[in-house]
Amino acid sequence: MTDTTTAAEAAASVTDLTLEEKASLTSGASFWYTKPIERAGVPAIMVTDGPHGLRKQREGGDHLGLGDSVPATCFPPAVGLGSSWDVDLVHRVGEALGTETSIESVAVLLGPGINIKRSPLCGRNFEYLSEDPIVSGVLGAAIVNGIQSKGVGTSLKHFAANNQEDDRMRSSSDVDARPLREIYLRGFQRVVEDAQPWTVMCSYNRINGVYASEDPWLLTGVLRDEWGFEGLVVSDWGAVNERVTGLAAGMDLEMPSSNGVTDAQIVAAVEDGSLDEAVLDTAAARVLDLVRKAQAGAGAVEGPLDIDAHHALAREAAGRSIVLLKNDAVADAGAPILPLATDARIALIGEFAEKPRYQGAGSSMINPTKLDTALDEIRALADGDVSYARGFSVAPDVTDDETSELRGEAVAAASAADVVVLFLGLPARLESEGYDRIDIDLPAEQLALVEAVVEANPNVVVVLSNGGVVALPFADRVPAILEGWLLGQAGGGAVADVLFGDVNPSAKLTETIPHRLEDTPAFLDFPGEFSHVRYGEGLFVGYRWYDARRMDVAFPFGHGLSYTTFSYGEATASVNALGDIDVTLTVANTGDRAGREVVQVYTSLPGGAVQRPVRELKAFTSVALEAGEIAEVTLTVRRKDLAYWDTRLDAWVVEGGDYVLDVAASSRDIRSTAEVTVEGDPIVLPLTRNSSIGEVMAHPVVGQMVQAAIAQMMSGMEGVEAIMPEGVDASKMMESFPIGRAGMFAAGDSNGAVSPEMIDGLIAMANAPQQPQD
Repeated sequence: MTDTTTAAEAAASVTDLTLEEKASLTSGASFWYTKPIERAGVPAIMVTDGPHGLRKQREGGDHLGLGDSVPATCFPPAVGLGSSWDVDLVHRVGEALGTETSIESVAVLLGPGINIKRSPLCGRNFEYLSEDPIVSGVLGAAIVNGIQSKGVGTSLKHFAANNQEDDRMRSSSDVDARPLREIYLRGFQRVVEDAQPWTVMCSYNRINGVYASEDPWLLTGVLRDEWGFEGLVVSDWGAVNERVTGLAAGMDLEMPSSNGVTDAQIVAAVEDGSLDEAVLDTAAARVLDLVRKAQAGAGAVEGPLDIDAHHALAREAAGRSIVLLKNDAVADAGAPILPLATDARIALIGEFAEKPRYQGAGSSMINPTKLDTALDEIRALADGDVSYARGFSVAPDVTDDETSELRGEAVAAASAADVVVLFLGLPARLESEGYDRIDIDLPAEQLALVEAVVEANPNVVVVLSNGGVVALPFADRVPAILEGWLLGQAGGGAVADVLFGDVNPSAKLTETIPHRLEDTPAFLDFPGEFSHVRYGEGLFVGYRWYDARRMDVAFPFGHGLSYTTFSYGEATASVNALGDIDVTLTVANTGDRAGREVVQVYTSLPGGAVQRPVRELKAFTSVALEAGEIAEVTLTVRRKDLAYWDTRLDAWVVEGGDYVLDVAASSRDIRSTAEVTVEGDPIVLPLTRNSSIGEVMAHPVVGQMVQAAIAQMMSGMEGVEAIMPEGVDASKMMESFPIGRAGMFAAGDSNGAVSPEMIDGLIAMANAPQQPQD
């Protein structure tokens, strides 16, 4: 609940409504509006798509609003913005999104999406931030806090384990408890606990066989009882399977309108006693609270929108989203090819220079207020000759003759230039909401164009436009590659800024770029079959997989170059008063221009009791430094982020031990390492007759008591030891033996060292409630 209303007040207002009115509140009035109750003074509120811009349908526009939405700033989608790794920048973009949402009198912007990039084939990866839950959670919270600071709400989506588009309305994500908690839910938990989004949007898919829209474990047990979520759960549009079941599970608001069908189902269920009316009261109260929040925030920002200021922010954000993957020196030059000299003869090749691919296809498409092209912006900054050749066409029906002619024009332009900037990427039809990609390859005609252009002029800078990872078979043949992702409406200007060095690139990859699709973790388990997809890679998603297998990749997670250089000092680590770990080091800009470095901290626990990745990202920060400047940097690893999900206890556990903290420029570029001892959480497992002898001996209550009996039992096993090869420790073998079966080894022991009665007594003593110590 908000400061302006309490749970009691919201519940009390529900008592003023009829059963039918309460039911009506739990589904939409139309595609974008909730239902009003005029008699009770409850207005309708509008929600609309995001998450990288406001997509508000005009009155009388098309059904989805794709073709007739109001102009809004199209900021870089999450695939780009996430690569900034910059919490402050992401928060400022969130504020701008909140401003535009408020000006247009929209109550809730539907975003951000923070689902994990399990496979590069997911058609909606452009809407998501990372393959890592800490990056997704931290940056997702920054977006939510920024948007909601303007008096409008967000909808954290798609909850949960929604990692593909194929069969998305029915497919079951079959995932074990540890990866579900540690990878797929952890980012959502971070956003909920740190930012309290007004709403959470449940996803279409099933999780281990249960629809997300009707899963009480997910929507009530985890989201509310464990994480303390205070807001409303809304369905993804059309995600409701059984409305009454969903309401009981904690799915409060069905969108869009069901034309009253599901409202009637709820009324009937209450009347026949199959649904407790108190459940309906709770959901209706949450809808009323959302309406109150919207009313309290209405008019927080007055128009008109400062279009130029937001376009400038979009250009800044886009410049900070471009990852410099490679920047080698060229023949007869002693310096890297980038940044370009403004007086160079430049050939721009590739249709994306003229017709930018700047956002993904589907429900998040924004009608931009402006649209920059790289062709115009590069010419605006250049002093020398800038030629242009289309090079290829993204149209699906281009003939071989047309392709050959376009390639010939490109080769001619490249031959006459000092340097070539080659724009490559994925056409919109190859990646979209609603379906997945079938490969990670660039179109064949583009790959052929690379070969022809490099043959004509080896001084080639490739600029990529893609919403998901693409293979880069030409990476060793071109001196420079800029991963431009999808950069929003000001991306053309941002590319020009980075090419000429007006902006020093600082972005880093939030997902690994592999050599081949076959190398990817989910290759054998994507997209599943018969509406089930097995998450067979478990914890080993993204860089966790590649690093554990010591597999070569094209470019690793966290990688990104700069036009300057950075050095890291020796890191130190200590546990602070809150139990978190502070990692401190100096970072120096050792180059000749200002720059920004993303410092990353990865943790590991050698010799731990459970399977873990080789290293896992747990903290990061973005540090801006002038040329020659040195700064002390402290990053904090939260204790709770060290925890693994203990499937025996069904709870988070921090394992004690000596943790290694790698301070790095990428998951494979470790610059400094520190160690710190962390005290673990106490674990006391209930004992049963099936508990192992080792578990019993380690038990804090009965362990000491049973050791003598076990030792006596082992002393009677000389015959067993006699047949063992020399050096084999029979007692070690017995540690995994169930205690309930130990009596067979003491059957001939007149002392009854390990009798059934003794075993049962030890179990009862171990599991008895312990008295508190004075």
